[in-house]
Amino acid sequence: MMLHQLQTLYNAMDFASMGAAALRVAAIFLCLTVHETCHGLAAYALGDPTAKSMHRLSLNPLRHIDWFGLAMMFVAGFGWAKPVPVDPRYFRKPKQGMALTALAGPVSNLLLALLAIAISKVIYLYAPYNVFWNGLFEFCLYTVAPLSVGLGLFNLVPIPPLDGSKVLAVLLPDGAYVTLMRYERYGMLVLLALSWFGFMGGFISNAIFAVFSALLNLFY
Repeated sequence: MMLHQLQTLYNAMDFASMGAAALRVAAIFLCLTVHETCHGLAAYALGDPTAKSMHRLSLNPLRHIDWFGLAMMFVAGFGWAKPVPVDPRYFRKPKQGMALTALAGPVSNLLLALLAIAISKVIYLYAPYNVFWNGLFEFCLYTVAPLSVGLGLFNLVPIPPLDGSKVLAVLLPDGAYVTLMRYERYGMLVLLALSWFGFMGGFISNAIFAVFSALLNLFY
């Protein structure tokens, strides 16, 4: 009886959907890890050893993943990782250093998307057609690339604590910059509200489609 129930449960399981979900999670881990590691590398290149001393210059996703932020990517359509610790006092020009450190994350995501598309093109041209190469082709082209573009563009939105706010801040007077950073803690609530009421979905989706299409045109 138990064997029959297990067989029925096994037959009812949608392994294709489970596999697709697992690949999406893997792609999210990859995109977030590259994003956060490049923040740390940029800060380190500009003289700040904080991320290195806290072992955040790592491609181990477990050092960067915020599990609640990861869950929000599925619930709200966007999420976050653990912020890389940065001490602007190490920078010769703190505002400019913070802007470059912040910009490194989105730029790394666009480069990752470009690399994923390039890999898919090489597979398309030269790899034999089988389950493995077809799966890797689809993972690179239809999962990693659009997710990485989406993460990069979303982080350019100039609302704290997103990277775009720190890039924008370099153009602001010191007083306005301090005020902007003071309210950084409330930015995530603003983003959640904007997402909940649908004010960002269309704009972000159109931007992702435009950039993804432009990158595709470089190879296809």
